[in-house]
This record gives sequence, C-alpha cells and structure tokens, in this order.
Amino acid sequence: MHFSPGKNAMQRLAQFDVTRQFLTRQGQFGAQITFGVLCSAAMISLRSVFDLWAPTSGPFALIYPTLLLVTLYGHWQAGMTAFAVTFFWAWYFVLPETRGFQFIDPADPPRVALNAACCLIVVIFAEAFRRAARRTVDEIQTAADRRLILLADLEHRTKNNFALVASMLEMQKRSASDPLIHEHLNDAAGRVRTFADAYSELALEQSETIEVDTKLFMDNLLDRLENAALPRNVRFFREVDPCKLPRETAAALGLYMNEAISNAIKYAFPEGRSGMIGVYFHVRDGGWRLTIEDDGLGLDSKGQNEKGLGSKLMEAFAMQAGAVHWAGPAMVGFKAELVCENISEQHAAL
Repeated sequence: MHFSPGKNAMQRLAQFDVTRQFLTRQGQFGAQITFGVLCSAAMISLRSVFDLWAPTSGPFALIYPTLLLVTLYGHWQAGMTAFAVTFFWAWYFVLPETRGFQFIDPADPPRVALNAACCLIVVIFAEAFRRAARRTVDEIQTAADRRLILLADLEHRTKNNFALVASMLEMQKRSASDPLIHEHLNDAAGRVRTFADAYSELALEQSETIEVDTKLFMDNLLDRLENAALPRNVRFFREVDPCKLPRETAAALGLYMNEAISNAIKYAFPEGRSGMIGVYFHVRDGGWRLTIEDDGLGLDSKGQNEKGLGSKLMEAFAMQAGAVHWAGPAMVGFKAELVCENISEQHAAL
C-alpha cells in the first residue's frame, strides 16, 4: 500500500508508545513516570513563557492538552504523574495567591475542584480511547498475519498444482504418437511451468508483503529465463526501473513477460539465427510501461500474426495488471507492450 511521507509520519506517531521497548513491568513503569515528568516540564516551560504576557490568567488551561497527549502515549500512569505535577504547580505558582495554596477569590476553591475533576476525566477517557485503539490495531494485525499465512499457503498449493498439471501433460505427451499433439502439449506444459515460476518467485522473494519490489522480481525472473530457456544464439538486454506494485499486478507482469519472451524465443530466431530480446520496464509520470521487443523475423515469423492462445493470454494478463496491451511490428522485429497510466489506482485497490 502506498502512503505519502506525511501519512507515514502520522502513522508512526499514532503507534508511538513509551513502554514498547521495555520488557519488564518495572522498566515500563519507570518509562511512564519519566515521560509524565518530562512532558510536565515542557508544559511548565511553555506556561512560564506565556506568563511574561499574561500572568495568572487561565492557570489550568495548558494542563488539558498535556494530559491528553501524555495519557495517549504513556498510559494512565504517565497521565496521573503529569496531572499531579502540572496541576499543583499551576495552583501554587499561577493561581492567585501565587507561591502559595491560599485563595484570594472566594470562587477559586470550587473552580480548582472543578478543574481537578475535569483533568481526571480527560485522563480516564484518554486511557479508555488508547486501550480501544490498541485492541483495534492488534485485531487488524492479527487478521493481516492470518491473511499472509493463508496467502502463502495458497501460493504454495498453487505452485504444486501447476507442477502436477505439467507432469500430467508430460505423461499425456509420452502416450501420444502424433507430432502435432506433442507440439501442443509441449506448449501447454511450458505455459504451466511459466505460471509456476512466476508464483514461485513471488512466494520466495515477497512472502511477507502485499507489495512487490518489481525490479527484484523481474530481474530474478529474467535470470531464471536466461539460464533455463534462452538459446546460445540469443541475448537479453534489460532496463528495469525500481517500483513497488501490488502482488497481483506483479504476478500478471511476470506472466505477460514470460509469454512474450517465450514467443520471441520460439518464433523470432529460427534455424540458429542470432539476435537480441530487449526487456524494458520504465516508470514515468505516475504510470509504468513494460516493453518486450526482438530483432528477429517480426510478423513474418510463424504464429506472431495470428490471434492465437498466446495473444489471448497476454490480453488476459494485461487485464489482470490493469493495463493496456499492444503487439505489433517494431522498426526491426516484433514488439509487445503493456502500459499502465496510473500506479496510484493499483495501490488504492489494495
């Protein structure tokens, strides 16, 4: 999921807790008391500056926001510490008579009692809100962890099912005698292995996130293709920009890339013809563009000018990626292109 720096800062601030780094109750209690005292000192300093312009006015005014913040981030123990320090400091130093607990105005005793009660109410409600928010965050985190476990299990099962289907196709090929059937079964098995490779790469490299480092994912997938499927007479050239994309989008990109490269290897360089396949993934102006092109035979090569299964699969992968697919002649050879003009829409779908 994509957040701006300001939103990230607000998230970190909302999750701040002074006790989080302490494991023992004694350490947590010490941190709470210290936090309450430090925040009280900050409020007293601010109040002392304000007293240069308006001494004795609003003696308890700054206590309320202080107690709210201290309780939210330091629990009720820190809130009560700040209450004791700031309230009695304001009573002694700010409320007339200053530097004493005596009252000049007969209305001051009930005013002090009312402010004390209001301060305690702030602490109580801030602590209740903090606990409710913490429970909600914990429930969301538990649900997210469960989702990741289920997703990893699903991907593992998916990969195993792909491998099983590929094995069944191989068995069927061995029992068939027609060379044309052999060719079709080889194509089908190759595509199934392609799906398995793409999902396997996602499971290995990105198992704990809902977003994928697209450069790492594509580089690893291209390395595997280069080592396993690329003939010696064909070379790869790649330019891959760094980008974070949702897992579903990355999977569709990987499958699209595999299909386009497989078609180029199969059709563009017959009879040992040498050449190059270029893979370009560029991020520009809030969108991305994936281009796979070769300098082979182009539209004259077998199958690339037909609306076959490969073209239909690439259109399906484009739809899954939320992008537009185009395929046709390049200046030399053949080009397949996938274009998405708005990355933020893909992140918003998470």
